[in-house]
Amino acid sequence: MFDLFSPERLQQYAILAPGLLIALVCHEVAHGYVAYLLGDPTAKSQGRLTLNPLKHLDPLGTLAFFVVHFGWAKPVPVNAGYFKNPRQGMLLTAIAGPLTNFILAAAFATIIHILVSLEFTPGGLSEKIIVPTYLMAQAGVFVNLILGIFNLLPIPPLDGSNVVAYFLPPRMANTYMSLSRYGFIILIALILMGRFSGYSLVGQVILPMVHAGVRILGVTM
Repeated sequence: MFDLFSPERLQQYAILAPGLLIALVCHEVAHGYVAYLLGDPTAKSQGRLTLNPLKHLDPLGTLAFFVVHFGWAKPVPVNAGYFKNPRQGMLLTAIAGPLTNFILAAAFATIIHILVSLEFTPGGLSEKIIVPTYLMAQAGVFVNLILGIFNLLPIPPLDGSNVVAYFLPPRMANTYMSLSRYGFIILIALILMGRFSGYSLVGQVILPMVHAGVRILGVTM
């Protein structure tokens, strides 16, 4: 805890921050923009259709970044009452966030492939630019894949729950989505169970899928 701002930690933050910031902000803007296209002005009226990170950062999520190297943003407000087809509207709005993260992961992977193809002089100015950029792009791939996959978990209120709800009968979908109030508790419980049972939600569910995504993108981590 006391080395949160040591030189080594500051270097790690500098590498992780760009990819994480882009991942979080674009994820939320994607939700809000798709909702806006479908007729919901809520996000726009609250100034959330902007790439300004100050409009999206969550204080606790920002603190978590410094402690566990991961964080979260404030969810963009969505009012399904504005949609002509509320169930379909929530499905499309939910998918927009993770899909944006996967597109960003591919964009960062493209940067990596370009950098790998470049020639540079060891110890020269080019190396001092290419190597940090490579590490930031590498972190961008990893963070965006984790965020995209994590949000597709079928645990309300994560985006994956809206995908599942779309295919359930209306009454069952409403009961299922009512679990949103307990979603954070459920996630914490799953993480804690992993510590005692040896089954890790991140290690045994998310990371294998992330590694599969990394292989598809053709990059090394």
